[in-house]
Parts: sequence; structure tokens; C-alpha cells
Amino acid sequence: MFVKMTYQETLDYLFSQLPMYQRIGDVAYKVDLENTIQLCNLLNNPQENFKSVHVAGTNGKGSTSHMLASIMQDAGYKVGLYTSPHLKDFRERIKINGEMISETDVIRFIDIHKSSFEQINLSFFEWTVGLAFHYFSDNKVDIAIIETGLGGRLDSTNIVLPEVSVITNIGLDHTQFLGNTLPKIAAEKAGIIKHNIPVIIGETQDEIQQVFIDKASEVNTTISFADKQIQESLPTDLKGQYQKKNVKTVLATINVLQGKGWSIDDSNIAKGLLNTEKNTGLLGRWQTLSNNPLVICDTGHNESGIKEIVAQLNALTYNQLHFVFGAVNDKSIDKILDLLPKGAIYYLCQADIPRALAIDDLELIFKQKEMNYIKCGKVQVALNEAKNQANDNDLIFVAGSTFVVAEVV
Repeated sequence: MFVKMTYQETLDYLFSQLPMYQRIGDVAYKVDLENTIQLCNLLNNPQENFKSVHVAGTNGKGSTSHMLASIMQDAGYKVGLYTSPHLKDFRERIKINGEMISETDVIRFIDIHKSSFEQINLSFFEWTVGLAFHYFSDNKVDIAIIETGLGGRLDSTNIVLPEVSVITNIGLDHTQFLGNTLPKIAAEKAGIIKHNIPVIIGETQDEIQQVFIDKASEVNTTISFADKQIQESLPTDLKGQYQKKNVKTVLATINVLQGKGWSIDDSNIAKGLLNTEKNTGLLGRWQTLSNNPLVICDTGHNESGIKEIVAQLNALTYNQLHFVFGAVNDKSIDKILDLLPKGAIYYLCQADIPRALAIDDLELIFKQKEMNYIKCGKVQVALNEAKNQANDNDLIFVAGSTFVVAEVV
């Protein structure tokens, strides 16, 4: 007699038996959308049953997606939210009005579709996209905010026909897949720009703005640059100076939605921005974990993200900076280390995933850079050591990898 998998067994199946880029890297990356198209055909194309906003970019797409979801929720809509990666619970990836998908819904979906989907050899991400689209369709959401996983043109989410496409910014990240120059990466992200669907670009970057303008012209659609269109940002409960840029992107996107007939007033915008964490459960963006000493974490992990973090750290007052740091093994961190504060004490750690940079390799790089470090091993050991060393007026900061932050929030 066949026995259904438990929730934990279902997760084990997804994480261990299926390729998952966030855990194992390159081998999980797919080079076309054929699998996703087959997957959605088997599900009767659920992505056609709800409106959406499609969000791509190197940094800020998660925060932008959550703020958009919060505003739409405050406006009274039933809002789906699909983001990645998760920090603590797989179900963080798929939410409706801030509520995570139930364990039962995850089990049921895998149980029903396991045998037919195995014929296609889906990746972990393709599975989760199918699950999200099916869940949003089944629950008749009014609109879903859909964040890309990696890139844009070939991302599994890139089969939606949204109300508006959003690209937050472009930086050097995932260069082994997307290209090693900003124009090449921009061209991949621009792949979400579709015929007659308006696009919002969060930040004007001289080197690449023409890439987006040309793509918009090619598909006969309008393009707006949020930082030129929106003069004033608005306050949000998401901390970090960098959120001001994301808020402008959100406001420009809301303008487009209002123009398409969505009922969103100024009060919805203000309240939605101020209640993003409460409405959506977003974690890991300049998040305060404790006080005395102050402990903050942030998921910023590439060059442009680290630059924003360092700018914010420079604006704070503290006696000594204690920096808990770990990285993944498929990124060059040389340039990142050059950006980090030289006066900090670094507590080196290795996240509990196959893709983590080995602690011995991390130590070798820090030694070559002649940086002040303590080799700790596990993430929690590193955080505890930092707490032991820190005084009340010091600052402990945790960053370098999403997976390091995931172990402390």
C-alpha cells in the first residue's frame, strides 16, 4: 500500500533528489524554458489565470517584491508573492497575503505530480515555480508578485505575461551564467521585457541604460527609469539606506498599475510601505537580531550589495565592528573583501550547504589580504564568538552569504 510522504520527506525529496542551484550551483542551471513550458502545460497553464508583476534585478528585487505585495494587500487585493531563496522555511517562497503555503498543500502537489514531473527531469526551481503558479491559480489571487530566481530571459518565471515588468538594477553577479560585463547581464535581465507590457528600470546606469531602451523599442513598449521619474522616496519599515532606491522603483511601478485601473490610493501606498515586514514576513534585510551589543544581519552578498552595506555601516556609530562572514564557493570574493571595512574583526564561518566556501579556503583568502580574523567554522559558533568578544557599544554584523544569514535569523 502506498503511503504519502510526510512534509519533511517531501522537502528531502525536493532538496536532495532534484538539482537546486542555491545548494549545489552550476549543475542545476537550465539553459532554456522548455521544461517550464512542459510543466505548465501539464498543469493547464495556471499562470494564465492571474494578473502579475514580474521583478528582476541584481539587488533589491526581493525587497521591491515584498513592498509591492504589501501595498497591494493594503489596497484590499488578494496578493500572491513568489520569491527566493528562503531563509528558514521553504514555504517562505510562496505566500498569499503574507501567509505561507500550508505543508499540506506542498505535500499534495508533490504527491499528485511526482510521477509525471519526473519524466521531464525538473530542477528544484522549476518544481517550485509550478507549485507557486498552481497555488495562486487555485486560490484565485487578484495579482501575484513574481520574483525571478536567476537572470531573466531564461528564468523559469519568464512565462508570465505581467501587468508591468520591473528591473531593479544591474551588478556583477552570477557571471558564469549571465555574462561577465554589465551590458551582457543587462541583456539577460532585459529578457523579461515583453511586447506592449510597460517596464520600470529602478536605477539609471549609464553603461547599460541603452540596452533596456533598445529592448523596449524592439518589443514596442514603454520604458521608465524610476530614479528619474520619482523625485521623493517615502518611509518604509525596511531598514537600510539602500531601501530608498527600492521605494522609488516601487512607486514608479504602482503608478503604472494605477494607470491600468488598479485601485490603489496614497494611504494604501504609505501604510503598505510602513507595514511591509508585518504584511509579508520579510526577513534578513538590515534586520536587527538583538541589542547590547547591537547585532544586525543583511543578505547583501555581491559587490554592489556590499557597497550599500559598507555605506550604511559608515553612517553608524559604534566602538568596534565584529563581522561574521561566510561565502559561497562559486563567486570570486577578492573584490568583495577589498570593499569591506579594514578595522573590523572578522569571524570566519562556513554555512551548512554543499555550495559554501570551505572554511580553510576562506581563511587563506583573508590571510592573503592581511585582514584581522578569527577562524570559527560553523555560523553559530562564529556568532557566539563575536558576542563573547564584543562590548555593549560594539556592533556585530552578519553577512557575506544568504545562507549565513539564514542560520542566524
